[in-house]
Amino acid sequence: MKRLIGIFIFIFTIVSGYSQLSTYSITKVSLKDKIMGGWAGQTIGVTFGGPYEFRFQGSFIGDYQPLVWHDGYLKNTMLNIPGLYDDLYMDLTFVDVFEKYGLDAPVDSFANAVAHAGYELWHANQAARYNILQGIKAPLSGHWKNNPHADCIDYQIESDFSGLMSPGMPNAASGISDKIGHIMNYGDGWYGGVFVGAMYSLAFVSSDIQYIVKQALKTIPTQSEFYKCMSDVIEWHKKYPGDWKQTWFMVQKKWADDIGCPDGVFAPFNIDAKVNAAYVVIGLLYGNADFTKTLEITTRCGQDADCNPSTSAGILGTMLGYNKIPAYWKMGLKEAEEIDFKYTTISLNKVYELSYNHALKNVERNGGKIGDDKITIKVQQPGVVKFEKSFEGLYPVEKTAITWSKEKNETSFSFTGTGFVIRGDAVDWSDKTSTNVYNAELYVDGQLVESIKLPAALNARRYDLCWKYDLPKANHMVLFKVLNLPAGKYFSVNDIIAYSDAPIKK
Repeated sequence: MKRLIGIFIFIFTIVSGYSQLSTYSITKVSLKDKIMGGWAGQTIGVTFGGPYEFRFQGSFIGDYQPLVWHDGYLKNTMLNIPGLYDDLYMDLTFVDVFEKYGLDAPVDSFANAVAHAGYELWHANQAARYNILQGIKAPLSGHWKNNPHADCIDYQIESDFSGLMSPGMPNAASGISDKIGHIMNYGDGWYGGVFVGAMYSLAFVSSDIQYIVKQALKTIPTQSEFYKCMSDVIEWHKKYPGDWKQTWFMVQKKWADDIGCPDGVFAPFNIDAKVNAAYVVIGLLYGNADFTKTLEITTRCGQDADCNPSTSAGILGTMLGYNKIPAYWKMGLKEAEEIDFKYTTISLNKVYELSYNHALKNVERNGGKIGDDKITIKVQQPGVVKFEKSFEGLYPVEKTAITWSKEKNETSFSFTGTGFVIRGDAVDWSDKTSTNVYNAELYVDGQLVESIKLPAALNARRYDLCWKYDLPKANHMVLFKVLNLPAGKYFSVNDIIAYSDAPIKK
Protein backbone atom coordinates (compact mmCIF):
# COMPACT_ATOMS: atom_id res chain seq x y z
CA MET A 1 0.00 0.00 0.00
CA LYS A 2 2.80 2.41 0.93
CA ARG A 3 4.49 1.56 -2.35
CA LEU A 4 1.30 2.45 -4.29
CA ILE A 5 0.98 5.73 -2.41
CA GLY A 6 4.61 6.50 -3.15
CA ILE A 7 4.12 5.78 -6.84
CA PHE A 8 1.03 7.99 -6.88
CA ILE A 9 2.89 10.86 -5.23
CA PHE A 10 5.75 10.46 -7.70
CA ILE A 11 3.40 10.53 -10.69
CA PHE A 12 1.50 13.52 -9.28
CA THR A 13 4.77 15.35 -8.76
CA ILE A 14 5.85 14.68 -12.34
CA VAL A 15 2.52 15.79 -13.81
CA SER A 16 1.98 18.84 -11.63
CA GLY A 17 5.66 19.69 -11.70
CA TYR A 18 5.40 21.20 -15.15
CA SER A 19 4.25 24.38 -13.45
CA GLN A 20 7.66 24.54 -11.77
CA LEU A 21 9.77 23.78 -14.84
CA SER A 22 12.29 26.35 -15.91
CA THR A 23 13.49 24.38 -18.92
CA TYR A 24 12.17 21.48 -20.93
CA SER A 25 14.20 19.25 -23.21
CA ILE A 26 12.72 17.69 -26.32
CA THR A 27 14.28 16.04 -29.34
CA LYS A 28 13.93 17.63 -32.74
CA VAL A 29 12.10 14.52 -33.92
CA SER A 30 9.59 14.76 -31.07
CA LEU A 31 9.04 18.49 -31.59
CA LYS A 32 8.35 17.93 -35.27
CA ASP A 33 6.04 15.02 -34.41
CA LYS A 34 3.98 17.24 -32.09
CA ILE A 35 3.74 20.07 -34.60
CA MET A 36 2.60 17.60 -37.23
CA GLY A 37 0.07 16.23 -34.73
CA GLY A 38 -1.33 19.71 -34.19
CA TRP A 39 -1.85 20.47 -37.88
CA ALA A 40 -3.11 16.97 -38.68
CA GLY A 41 -5.49 17.08 -35.70
CA GLN A 42 -6.98 20.36 -36.91
CA THR A 43 -7.51 18.99 -40.39
CA ILE A 44 -9.07 15.76 -39.13
CA GLY A 45 -11.33 17.63 -36.71
CA VAL A 46 -12.69 20.17 -39.17
CA THR A 47 -13.31 17.45 -41.77
CA PHE A 48 -15.13 15.27 -39.24
CA GLY A 49 -17.33 18.07 -37.95
CA GLY A 50 -17.99 19.70 -41.32
CA PRO A 51 -21.39 18.16 -42.09
CA TYR A 52 -22.82 19.39 -38.76
CA GLU A 53 -21.62 23.02 -38.78
CA PHE A 54 -24.43 25.20 -37.36
CA ARG A 55 -27.00 22.51 -38.06
CA PHE A 56 -27.47 22.14 -34.30
CA GLN A 57 -28.20 25.54 -32.77
CA GLY A 58 -29.31 25.51 -29.18
CA SER A 59 -29.19 21.72 -29.10
CA PHE A 60 -26.54 19.04 -29.07
CA ILE A 61 -26.28 16.14 -31.51
CA GLY A 62 -28.01 13.13 -30.00
CA ASP A 63 -26.24 9.82 -29.47
CA TYR A 64 -28.61 8.12 -31.90
CA GLN A 65 -27.20 10.10 -34.84
CA PRO A 66 -24.08 8.49 -36.32
CA LEU A 67 -21.15 10.75 -37.22
CA VAL A 68 -19.48 9.89 -40.53
CA TRP A 69 -15.82 8.91 -41.00
CA HIS A 70 -14.26 6.63 -43.59
CA ASP A 71 -11.15 6.08 -45.68
CA GLY A 72 -10.77 8.67 -48.42
CA TYR A 73 -13.02 11.19 -46.64
CA LEU A 74 -10.16 13.63 -45.99
CA LYS A 75 -8.91 13.78 -49.57
CA ASN A 76 -12.40 13.95 -51.04
CA THR A 77 -13.42 16.81 -48.73
CA MET A 78 -10.26 18.81 -49.36
CA LEU A 79 -10.72 18.52 -53.11
CA ASN A 80 -14.49 18.97 -53.33
CA ILE A 81 -15.46 21.11 -50.32
CA PRO A 82 -12.38 23.33 -49.95
CA GLY A 83 -14.33 26.17 -48.34
CA LEU A 84 -14.78 24.02 -45.24
CA TYR A 85 -11.17 24.74 -44.30
CA ASP A 86 -11.63 28.47 -43.69
CA ASP A 87 -10.07 28.32 -40.25
CA LEU A 88 -7.04 26.50 -41.66
CA TYR A 89 -6.38 28.75 -44.62
CA MET A 90 -6.62 31.77 -42.32
CA ASP A 91 -4.04 30.06 -40.09
CA LEU A 92 -1.87 29.47 -43.15
CA THR A 93 -2.15 33.11 -44.21
CA PHE A 94 -0.41 34.09 -40.98
CA VAL A 95 2.16 31.30 -41.27
CA ASP A 96 2.96 32.49 -44.79
CA VAL A 97 3.49 36.09 -43.62
CA PHE A 98 5.89 34.90 -40.92
CA GLU A 99 7.76 32.89 -43.54
CA LYS A 100 8.04 35.86 -45.91
CA TYR A 101 8.81 38.64 -43.43
CA GLY A 102 10.14 36.91 -40.32
CA LEU A 103 9.06 36.84 -36.68
CA ASP A 104 8.98 40.64 -36.54
CA ALA A 105 6.55 41.01 -39.44
CA PRO A 106 4.45 44.14 -38.79
CA VAL A 107 0.75 43.85 -38.09
CA ASP A 108 -0.11 45.56 -41.39
CA SER A 109 1.48 42.66 -43.27
CA PHE A 110 -0.94 40.22 -41.66
CA ALA A 111 -3.92 42.56 -41.99
CA ASN A 112 -3.30 43.28 -45.66
CA ALA A 113 -2.76 39.60 -46.42
CA VAL A 114 -6.22 38.83 -45.01
CA ALA A 115 -7.84 41.87 -46.62
CA HIS A 116 -6.64 41.00 -50.12
CA ALA A 117 -6.87 37.20 -50.00
CA GLY A 118 -9.19 35.43 -52.43
CA TYR A 119 -11.24 33.55 -49.85
CA GLU A 120 -14.67 34.56 -48.59
CA LEU A 121 -14.94 35.67 -44.98
CA TRP A 122 -17.72 36.07 -42.43
CA HIS A 123 -18.46 37.79 -39.13
CA ALA A 124 -15.48 39.43 -37.39
CA ASN A 125 -13.07 38.51 -40.18
CA GLN A 126 -15.15 40.14 -42.92
CA ALA A 127 -15.98 43.14 -40.75
CA ALA A 128 -12.23 43.58 -40.19
CA ARG A 129 -11.45 43.08 -43.89
CA TYR A 130 -13.93 45.84 -44.78
CA ASN A 131 -12.40 48.12 -42.18
CA ILE A 132 -8.88 47.53 -43.48
CA LEU A 133 -9.94 48.11 -47.09
CA GLN A 134 -11.58 51.36 -45.98
CA GLY A 135 -8.44 52.53 -44.16
CA ILE A 136 -9.30 51.53 -40.58
CA LYS A 137 -6.13 49.75 -39.47
CA ALA A 138 -5.53 47.19 -36.73
CA PRO A 139 -6.17 47.18 -33.86
CA LEU A 140 -9.11 49.54 -34.53
CA SER A 141 -10.30 47.13 -37.24
CA GLY A 142 -11.22 44.62 -34.52
CA HIS A 143 -12.49 47.03 -31.87
CA TRP A 144 -16.13 46.51 -30.98
CA LYS A 145 -17.13 50.07 -31.84
CA ASN A 146 -15.94 49.40 -35.39
CA ASN A 147 -16.78 45.70 -35.51
CA PRO A 148 -20.13 44.37 -34.22
CA HIS A 149 -18.66 40.85 -34.36
CA ALA A 150 -15.72 41.57 -32.06
CA ASP A 151 -16.69 38.78 -29.64
CA CYS A 152 -17.26 36.18 -32.36
CA ILE A 153 -15.18 33.03 -32.72
CA ASP A 154 -12.99 34.18 -35.61
CA TYR A 155 -9.52 34.53 -34.10
CA GLN A 156 -10.20 31.62 -31.77
CA ILE A 157 -10.38 29.26 -34.75
CA GLU A 158 -7.33 30.82 -36.43
CA SER A 159 -4.95 31.08 -33.49
CA ASP A 160 -3.61 27.51 -33.56
CA PHE A 161 -0.45 28.64 -35.37
CA SER A 162 0.52 30.93 -32.46
CA GLY A 163 0.82 28.02 -30.03
CA LEU A 164 2.35 25.63 -32.54
CA MET A 165 5.22 28.06 -33.11
CA SER A 166 5.58 28.71 -29.34
CA PRO A 167 6.26 25.30 -27.71
CA GLY A 168 6.19 25.61 -23.93
CA MET A 169 6.01 29.41 -24.25
CA PRO A 170 2.39 30.52 -23.73
CA ASN A 171 3.39 34.15 -23.22
CA ALA A 172 5.15 34.19 -26.58
CA ALA A 173 1.92 32.85 -28.10
CA SER A 174 -0.04 35.60 -26.32
CA GLY A 175 2.30 38.22 -27.73
CA ILE A 176 1.63 36.95 -31.24
CA SER A 177 -2.09 36.95 -30.53
CA ASP A 178 -1.98 40.51 -29.23
CA LYS A 179 -0.71 41.62 -32.62
CA ILE A 180 -2.75 39.42 -34.96
CA GLY A 181 -5.89 38.70 -32.93
CA HIS A 182 -6.76 42.36 -32.64
CA ILE A 183 -7.01 42.64 -36.41
CA MET A 184 -10.47 41.11 -36.19
CA ASN A 185 -11.42 40.70 -32.52
CA TYR A 186 -11.50 42.39 -29.13
CA GLY A 187 -12.39 41.39 -25.57
CA ASP A 188 -13.80 37.88 -25.24
CA GLY A 189 -13.32 37.34 -28.98
CA TRP A 190 -9.62 38.01 -28.58
CA TYR A 191 -9.39 35.97 -25.38
CA GLY A 192 -10.60 32.90 -27.25
CA GLY A 193 -7.48 33.02 -29.43
CA VAL A 194 -5.17 33.74 -26.50
CA PHE A 195 -6.62 30.75 -24.62
CA VAL A 196 -6.33 28.39 -27.58
CA GLY A 197 -2.78 29.50 -28.34
CA ALA A 198 -1.79 28.89 -24.72
CA MET A 199 -3.34 25.40 -24.73
CA TYR A 200 -1.37 24.46 -27.84
CA SER A 201 1.80 25.85 -26.31
CA LEU A 202 1.37 23.90 -23.08
CA ALA A 203 0.49 20.71 -24.96
CA PHE A 204 4.19 20.44 -25.88
CA VAL A 205 5.33 20.16 -22.27
CA SER A 206 2.48 18.36 -20.48
CA SER A 207 0.58 15.12 -21.03
CA ASP A 208 -2.21 16.09 -18.60
CA ILE A 209 -5.14 17.60 -20.49
CA GLN A 210 -6.73 19.03 -17.35
CA TYR A 211 -3.47 20.74 -16.47
CA ILE A 212 -3.21 22.18 -19.98
CA VAL A 213 -6.72 23.66 -19.82
CA LYS A 214 -6.32 25.11 -16.31
CA GLN A 215 -2.86 26.56 -16.91
CA ALA A 216 -3.88 28.10 -20.23
CA LEU A 217 -6.79 29.82 -18.49
CA LYS A 218 -4.27 31.72 -16.35
CA THR A 219 -3.58 33.88 -19.41
CA ILE A 220 -7.13 35.29 -19.27
CA PRO A 221 -8.18 38.10 -16.86
CA THR A 222 -10.35 36.71 -14.08
CA GLN A 223 -12.90 39.56 -14.38
CA SER A 224 -13.70 38.68 -17.99
CA GLU A 225 -16.78 36.71 -18.92
CA PHE A 226 -14.57 34.41 -20.98
CA TYR A 227 -12.63 33.41 -17.87
CA LYS A 228 -15.80 32.95 -15.83
CA CYS A 229 -17.38 30.75 -18.51
CA MET A 230 -14.31 28.47 -18.79
CA SER A 231 -14.05 28.30 -14.99
CA ASP A 232 -17.67 27.21 -14.85
CA VAL A 233 -17.01 24.40 -17.31
CA ILE A 234 -14.06 23.20 -15.23
CA GLU A 235 -16.16 23.23 -12.05
CA TRP A 236 -19.14 21.56 -13.72
CA HIS A 237 -16.82 18.85 -15.03
CA LYS A 238 -15.81 18.17 -11.43
CA LYS A 239 -19.44 18.12 -10.31
CA TYR A 240 -20.72 15.99 -13.22
CA PRO A 241 -17.63 13.98 -14.24
CA GLY A 242 -19.60 11.35 -16.13
CA ASP A 243 -22.17 13.56 -17.86
CA TRP A 244 -20.93 16.04 -20.46
CA LYS A 245 -24.49 16.81 -21.48
CA GLN A 246 -25.28 18.19 -18.04
CA THR A 247 -22.34 20.57 -18.36
CA TRP A 248 -23.52 21.47 -21.87
CA PHE A 249 -26.97 22.32 -20.44
CA MET A 250 -25.39 24.49 -17.75
CA VAL A 251 -23.40 26.40 -20.38
CA GLN A 252 -26.56 26.89 -22.42
CA LYS A 253 -28.53 28.11 -19.43
CA LYS A 254 -25.98 30.61 -18.14
CA TRP A 255 -23.93 31.76 -21.13
CA ALA A 256 -25.81 31.26 -24.42
CA ASP A 257 -27.50 34.71 -24.67
CA ASP A 258 -25.49 36.67 -27.23
CA ILE A 259 -25.12 40.43 -26.92
CA GLY A 260 -22.74 41.45 -29.69
CA CYS A 261 -23.06 39.41 -32.87
CA PRO A 262 -26.20 40.79 -34.57
CA ASP A 263 -26.98 37.38 -36.11
CA GLY A 264 -27.06 35.75 -32.67
CA VAL A 265 -29.09 38.32 -30.74
CA PHE A 266 -32.55 36.99 -29.84
CA ALA A 267 -31.79 33.87 -31.91
CA PRO A 268 -30.58 30.33 -31.21
CA PHE A 269 -27.58 30.91 -33.49
CA ASN A 270 -24.39 31.37 -31.46
CA ILE A 271 -20.92 32.03 -32.85
CA ASP A 272 -19.75 33.69 -29.63
CA ALA A 273 -16.15 32.82 -28.75
CA LYS A 274 -16.72 31.88 -25.13
CA VAL A 275 -19.67 29.55 -25.75
CA ASN A 276 -17.87 27.68 -28.50
CA ALA A 277 -14.65 27.64 -26.44
CA ALA A 278 -16.74 26.06 -23.68
CA TYR A 279 -17.63 23.28 -26.12
CA VAL A 280 -13.92 22.80 -26.87
CA VAL A 281 -13.16 22.51 -23.15
CA ILE A 282 -16.06 20.11 -22.65
CA GLY A 283 -14.60 17.92 -25.39
CA LEU A 284 -11.09 18.06 -23.94
CA LEU A 285 -12.06 17.41 -20.31
CA TYR A 286 -14.67 14.73 -20.89
CA GLY A 287 -12.62 13.20 -23.71
CA ASN A 288 -9.81 12.70 -21.19
CA ALA A 289 -7.03 12.46 -23.81
CA ASP A 290 -8.93 9.86 -25.84
CA PHE A 291 -8.84 11.14 -29.43
CA THR A 292 -12.12 9.53 -30.49
CA LYS A 293 -14.09 10.62 -27.41
CA THR A 294 -12.69 14.15 -27.65
CA LEU A 295 -13.71 14.50 -31.30
CA GLU A 296 -17.15 12.98 -30.77
CA ILE A 297 -18.07 15.04 -27.70
CA THR A 298 -16.80 18.33 -29.11
CA THR A 299 -18.69 17.78 -32.36
CA ARG A 300 -21.88 16.70 -30.60
CA CYS A 301 -21.91 19.95 -28.62
CA GLY A 302 -23.14 21.56 -31.87
CA GLN A 303 -23.11 25.18 -33.12
CA ASP A 304 -19.70 25.73 -34.83
CA ALA A 305 -19.35 21.98 -34.98
CA ASP A 306 -16.47 21.86 -37.46
CA CYS A 307 -14.18 24.52 -36.00
CA ASN A 308 -14.60 23.35 -32.39
CA PRO A 309 -13.45 19.75 -32.98
CA SER A 310 -10.69 21.15 -35.18
CA THR A 311 -9.44 23.08 -32.14
CA SER A 312 -9.78 20.25 -29.63
CA ALA A 313 -8.26 17.66 -31.98
CA GLY A 314 -5.41 20.03 -32.82
CA ILE A 315 -4.56 20.57 -29.15
CA LEU A 316 -4.82 16.86 -28.37
CA GLY A 317 -2.87 15.99 -31.52
CA THR A 318 -0.08 18.27 -30.31
CA MET A 319 -0.05 16.62 -26.89
CA LEU A 320 -0.06 13.08 -28.31
CA GLY A 321 2.07 13.73 -31.38
CA TYR A 322 1.33 12.71 -34.96
CA ASN A 323 2.44 9.12 -34.52
CA LYS A 324 0.08 8.52 -31.60
CA ILE A 325 -3.05 9.80 -33.32
CA PRO A 326 -5.04 6.59 -33.82
CA ALA A 327 -4.69 5.04 -37.28
CA TYR A 328 -8.47 5.12 -37.70
CA TRP A 329 -8.39 8.91 -37.77
CA LYS A 330 -5.43 9.05 -40.13
CA MET A 331 -7.16 6.98 -42.81
CA GLY A 332 -6.44 8.75 -46.09
CA LEU A 333 -4.34 11.44 -44.43
CA LYS A 334 -1.20 10.61 -46.43
CA GLU A 335 -3.12 11.14 -49.69
CA ALA A 336 -4.32 14.53 -48.44
CA GLU A 337 -1.02 15.86 -47.10
CA GLU A 338 0.29 16.93 -50.51
CA ILE A 339 -2.86 18.87 -51.44
CA ASP A 340 -2.54 22.65 -51.16
CA PHE A 341 -5.36 24.20 -49.17
CA LYS A 342 -7.48 26.34 -51.48
CA TYR A 343 -6.40 29.98 -51.81
CA THR A 344 -2.89 29.00 -50.63
CA THR A 345 0.25 27.37 -51.95
CA ILE A 346 0.64 25.47 -48.68
CA SER A 347 -0.12 21.81 -48.04
CA LEU A 348 0.00 19.95 -44.74
CA ASN A 349 3.45 18.62 -45.58
CA LYS A 350 4.67 22.14 -46.25
CA VAL A 351 3.16 23.67 -43.10
CA TYR A 352 4.71 20.88 -41.01
CA GLU A 353 8.09 22.21 -42.12
CA LEU A 354 7.21 25.90 -41.90
CA SER A 355 5.81 25.67 -38.37
CA TYR A 356 8.75 23.56 -37.23
CA ASN A 357 11.24 26.15 -38.50
CA HIS A 358 9.24 29.01 -36.97
CA ALA A 359 9.13 27.15 -33.65
CA LEU A 360 12.92 26.71 -33.64
CA LYS A 361 13.43 30.43 -34.25
CA ASN A 362 10.89 31.34 -31.58
CA VAL A 363 12.50 29.00 -29.03
CA GLU A 364 15.88 30.67 -29.61
CA ARG A 365 14.36 34.13 -29.47
CA ASN A 366 12.86 33.33 -26.06
CA GLY A 367 16.05 32.07 -24.44
CA GLY A 368 16.05 28.42 -25.51
CA LYS A 369 18.84 26.51 -27.20
CA ILE A 370 18.91 24.38 -30.34
CA GLY A 371 21.39 21.49 -30.29
CA ASP A 372 22.19 18.90 -32.91
CA ASP A 373 19.43 16.57 -31.78
CA LYS A 374 17.97 18.14 -28.66
CA ILE A 375 16.09 21.37 -28.05
CA THR A 376 16.04 23.08 -24.67
CA ILE A 377 12.98 25.26 -24.21
CA LYS A 378 12.90 28.00 -21.59
CA VAL A 379 9.43 27.25 -20.27
CA GLN A 380 7.18 30.21 -19.53
CA GLN A 381 4.68 30.31 -16.70
CA PRO A 382 1.41 31.67 -18.12
CA GLY A 383 1.01 35.40 -17.60
CA VAL A 384 -2.33 37.19 -17.71
CA VAL A 385 -3.01 39.47 -20.68
CA LYS A 386 -4.66 42.87 -20.43
CA PHE A 387 -8.33 43.22 -19.59
CA GLU A 388 -10.71 44.51 -22.21
CA LYS A 389 -14.47 44.21 -22.63
CA SER A 390 -16.62 44.54 -25.71
CA PHE A 391 -20.11 46.10 -25.73
CA GLU A 392 -19.75 47.34 -22.18
CA GLY A 393 -23.02 48.62 -20.74
CA LEU A 394 -25.01 47.52 -23.79
CA TYR A 395 -27.98 45.15 -23.64
CA PRO A 396 -30.19 44.20 -26.59
CA VAL A 397 -33.80 45.15 -25.89
CA GLU A 398 -35.56 44.95 -29.25
CA LYS A 399 -35.32 43.27 -32.63
CA THR A 400 -37.69 44.68 -35.25
CA ALA A 401 -38.11 44.06 -38.97
CA ILE A 402 -37.86 47.16 -41.14
CA THR A 403 -38.71 47.85 -44.77
CA TRP A 404 -36.75 49.48 -47.56
CA SER A 405 -38.36 52.22 -49.60
CA LYS A 406 -37.46 51.56 -53.24
CA GLU A 407 -38.82 54.97 -54.23
CA LYS A 408 -36.66 56.93 -51.79
CA ASN A 409 -33.82 54.38 -51.41
CA GLU A 410 -33.99 54.69 -47.65
CA THR A 411 -35.31 53.27 -44.42
CA SER A 412 -36.16 55.01 -41.16
CA PHE A 413 -37.26 54.00 -37.69
CA SER A 414 -37.37 55.18 -34.10
CA PHE A 415 -36.28 53.41 -30.94
CA THR A 416 -35.63 54.09 -27.28
CA GLY A 417 -32.18 53.18 -26.02
CA THR A 418 -28.44 53.78 -26.36
CA GLY A 419 -27.48 52.09 -29.61
CA PHE A 420 -28.57 50.07 -32.64
CA VAL A 421 -27.45 47.88 -35.54
CA ILE A 422 -29.13 47.65 -38.95
CA ARG A 423 -28.71 44.15 -40.31
CA GLY A 424 -28.48 43.68 -44.07
CA ASP A 425 -26.01 43.92 -46.94
CA ALA A 426 -25.44 45.52 -50.30
CA VAL A 427 -24.08 42.43 -52.05
CA ASP A 428 -24.96 41.82 -55.69
CA TRP A 429 -25.53 38.10 -55.37
CA SER A 430 -25.74 37.71 -59.16
CA ASP A 431 -22.22 39.12 -59.49
CA LYS A 432 -20.15 38.56 -56.36
CA THR A 433 -17.22 40.45 -57.88
CA SER A 434 -19.27 43.51 -58.82
CA THR A 435 -17.29 46.76 -58.84
CA ASN A 436 -20.31 48.81 -57.78
CA VAL A 437 -19.86 50.86 -54.63
CA TYR A 438 -22.89 52.60 -53.13
CA ASN A 439 -22.62 55.77 -51.09
CA ALA A 440 -24.86 55.89 -48.05
CA GLU A 441 -25.54 58.25 -45.18
CA LEU A 442 -26.64 57.57 -41.62
CA TYR A 443 -28.58 60.23 -39.71
CA VAL A 444 -29.48 60.04 -36.02
CA ASP A 445 -31.91 62.63 -34.69
CA GLY A 446 -31.46 64.68 -37.85
CA GLN A 447 -27.67 64.81 -37.63
CA LEU A 448 -25.34 63.12 -40.15
CA VAL A 449 -23.24 60.71 -38.07
CA GLU A 450 -21.57 58.66 -40.83
CA SER A 451 -20.96 58.66 -44.58
CA ILE A 452 -20.60 55.04 -45.66
CA LYS A 453 -19.21 53.25 -48.70
CA LEU A 454 -20.98 49.96 -49.41
CA PRO A 455 -19.27 47.73 -52.00
CA ALA A 456 -21.51 45.26 -53.81
CA ALA A 457 -18.68 42.70 -54.08
CA LEU A 458 -18.94 39.82 -51.61
CA ASN A 459 -15.32 39.96 -50.47
CA ALA A 460 -15.38 43.74 -50.02
CA ARG A 461 -18.81 44.01 -48.39
CA ARG A 462 -19.69 45.63 -45.12
CA TYR A 463 -21.06 42.78 -43.05
CA ASP A 464 -23.75 44.91 -41.38
CA LEU A 465 -25.14 48.02 -43.02
CA CYS A 466 -24.55 50.41 -40.11
CA TRP A 467 -24.54 50.77 -36.33
CA LYS A 468 -24.12 53.30 -33.56
CA TYR A 469 -23.45 52.24 -29.98
CA ASP A 470 -22.58 55.30 -27.91
CA LEU A 471 -25.83 57.28 -27.88
CA PRO A 472 -27.40 58.91 -24.82
CA LYS A 473 -30.38 57.00 -23.47
CA ALA A 474 -33.39 58.57 -25.16
CA ASN A 475 -35.90 58.15 -27.95
CA HIS A 476 -34.00 58.39 -31.24
CA MET A 477 -34.99 58.74 -34.88
CA VAL A 478 -32.73 57.01 -37.42
CA LEU A 479 -32.59 57.57 -41.19
CA PHE A 480 -30.38 55.45 -43.45
CA LYS A 481 -30.33 56.26 -47.16
CA VAL A 482 -28.36 55.43 -50.31
CA LEU A 483 -27.42 58.26 -52.65
CA ASN A 484 -26.54 56.37 -55.84
CA LEU A 485 -28.56 53.18 -55.96
CA PRO A 486 -29.22 52.27 -59.63
CA ALA A 487 -32.75 51.52 -60.80
CA GLY A 488 -33.66 47.91 -60.22
CA LYS A 489 -31.13 47.51 -57.40
CA TYR A 490 -32.13 47.42 -53.76
CA PHE A 491 -30.54 46.45 -50.52
CA SER A 492 -31.13 43.48 -48.34
CA VAL A 493 -32.39 45.14 -45.17
CA ASN A 494 -33.41 42.64 -42.53
CA ASP A 495 -34.08 44.27 -39.17
CA ILE A 496 -32.76 46.55 -36.48
CA ILE A 497 -31.44 45.53 -33.08
CA ALA A 498 -31.85 48.19 -30.42
CA TYR A 499 -29.68 48.38 -27.30
CA SER A 500 -30.10 50.10 -23.96
CA ASP A 501 -28.13 50.45 -20.73
CA ALA A 502 -29.98 47.67 -18.90
CA PRO A 503 -31.55 44.36 -19.85
CA ILE A 504 -35.26 44.01 -20.39
CA LYS A 505 -37.09 43.70 -17.06
CA LYS A 506 -38.66 40.30 -16.59
